[in-house]
Amino acid sequence: MQLRYQYRLYPTPAQRHALARAFGCARTVYNDALRARQDAREQGLPYVSDGDLSKRLITAAKQTPQRSWLGEVSAVVLQQALADLNTAYRNFFASVTGKRKGPKVAAPRFRSKRDNRQAIRFTKNARFQVTAGGRLRLPKIGDVAVRWSRSLPSEPSSVTVIKDAAGRYFASFVVEVGEEPLPETAAEVGIDLGLTHFAVTSDGRKIGNPRFLRRAAKKLRKAQQVLSRKAKGSNNRKKAVVKVAKAHAKVADARRDFTHQLSTQIIRENQAVYVEDLCVTGLARTKLAKSIHDAGWSQFVGMLAYKAARHGRHLGRIDRWFPSSKMCGACGTLAESMPLNVRSWACPCGAVHDRDVNAARNILAAGRADRLNACGDQVRPPLAVAQVGEAGSLRGAA
Repeated sequence: MQLRYQYRLYPTPAQRHALARAFGCARTVYNDALRARQDAREQGLPYVSDGDLSKRLITAAKQTPQRSWLGEVSAVVLQQALADLNTAYRNFFASVTGKRKGPKVAAPRFRSKRDNRQAIRFTKNARFQVTAGGRLRLPKIGDVAVRWSRSLPSEPSSVTVIKDAAGRYFASFVVEVGEEPLPETAAEVGIDLGLTHFAVTSDGRKIGNPRFLRRAAKKLRKAQQVLSRKAKGSNNRKKAVVKVAKAHAKVADARRDFTHQLSTQIIRENQAVYVEDLCVTGLARTKLAKSIHDAGWSQFVGMLAYKAARHGRHLGRIDRWFPSSKMCGACGTLAESMPLNVRSWACPCGAVHDRDVNAARNILAAGRADRLNACGDQVRPPLAVAQVGEAGSLRGAA
């Protein structure tokens, strides 16, 4: 499987200037190609192929006075800009025709030098390399200092140089890694994600919600107020913009580090992990949107997915309509309703449940049943017979 290994770069002032030139050239080629295809469509002409775009906007353009400066950067960077546009068009066409699942993808848009993120990509054809001294050698840019937090597992197939809104530079390597199975264990866990607690496991463990954005809200608000008082176009405003971006980057970095550590621990300790397939996009339209985005559930589940695949673990996703919260884990009886303010409840069978722990246990039971049913076994425990009034309960009442 392919993974990305990202490291911090520390270019010199001259190298920053060269990178800025490369960012601008790649952006220009991308925008020229997009404009050429839009003009061809408006004029009723055939779709312009990638080969024609490369000949017209790179090879021939370098011979003109208007685009002669394209020769100052690596040709691979320009070719990869066209490849990015081609990928954007493929995703757009696949979304329009229904071949691509998920949210609809919009048509490609023009890139701006004011975008928060600037990036260029070098493939093996560019002959980038990591020097013996631990620097990253990039064509027509030089040897850039890298902070190696860990070693690369294999030779990278490409590297993307990224500049974020906070002015930081990163090198993102694409490497091929083999599976690293962990020792098998009999432990399995169900996880109920929430806001009061970030995660509650089926064994009763409750992991607090760090609320990184809420904790940094005062500092972010002050930085934004300072930015709002600066004159537009001034150097002081540019400095204030960077300060706001750095504050947000600090929050994102802290959330990512927390998510990495927690997902790694769960994958190491359990042979199988079961989570709900939450519709985060729909939940983010509610009044709890800020808290939901702050929690970062999608990022957490995504990390669980690729780490499980790499280390020989099983990750199961339970249907989002499964009534995990209002179903008794002892007898299977469904409660008529379960408002969010109800944190514990008693079943007529006599069992008293903590809402989140009971939900995690039900997720674990449902995940085990679905996994074994795939092999033909009937293992799901029988539920209590539904009453007439229960048959019309809402699906979203869980």
